[in-house]
Amino acid sequence: MAKDKKKRKEIKRKLLHKYRLVILNESTFEEKISFKLSRLNVFVTGTLFIIALIGLTTLIIAFTPLREYIPGYSSTRLKRQATELTYKTDSLVTVLNYTNRYLDNVRLVLRGDIENNEVNRDSLFEKFKLDPSTVDLTPIREDLLLREEVELEDKYNLFERNVTNVEALLFSPLTGTLSQNFDPKTRHYAVDVVAPKDSPVKSIANGTVLFSEWTSETGYVIIIEHQDGLTSVYKHNGSLSKSQGDLVRAGEVIASIGNTGELTTGPHLHFELWKNGKPVNPLNYIDFN
Repeated sequence: MAKDKKKRKEIKRKLLHKYRLVILNESTFEEKISFKLSRLNVFVTGTLFIIALIGLTTLIIAFTPLREYIPGYSSTRLKRQATELTYKTDSLVTVLNYTNRYLDNVRLVLRGDIENNEVNRDSLFEKFKLDPSTVDLTPIREDLLLREEVELEDKYNLFERNVTNVEALLFSPLTGTLSQNFDPKTRHYAVDVVAPKDSPVKSIANGTVLFSEWTSETGYVIIIEHQDGLTSVYKHNGSLSKSQGDLVRAGEVIASIGNTGELTTGPHLHFELWKNGKPVNPLNYIDFN
């Protein structure tokens, strides 16, 4: 017993024995800082520091993206992707079920296995059908006013009416002097119209631009496809206002008079008119004066 008591006293003495930690200047041996320590204080302080460090590390790992780098943890991005894929899979399964049901019905129809006692789809809506005799079709005042307005627009709108006489709808691309007429014998399938440089060139009718580019022989060229098999061609322009694929209206400016290309002797418009793939005399359709 005496030895055990003495041993405990010795351990207690070692734990509580005071030590002094002194920090000195190496050159002058001047004392800078000193601490009174004991083994018990060092042990308790170190233990508390380790516990605090472990707790802080746990919090950082639990509430920051750093946990994604620890094996066993899944990232937020992967969870979001998994959720989105789950929704997409569910939608695809639904669509697949509808498709399979539709294909089964088609197979039944093709094989002629549809029974006569099946429910008619139209009968499902029989109770929702209206009796025409009970419906009042008398137009209201606002409807009458709208009809009158539309009738007036159709009456005086020269560009939107469905008129069979196409010749009456053709605009003159410009006003000028004819320098060369249409002559199939010399393979001149056009009329040349002389006009001041930079004069506007207009579309003869509504249409779509098929070609709008530069060529070495005829300069700036624009080709427009119209209704009723008509195609108009404008060559030797100074500049182009429309691009391929653009929609143009009758009388809309599409280019300007110029003197571009190798086969030209001055500012003029080389105008061709084709109908159903064959060249026609533009003078039979358009008045250039």
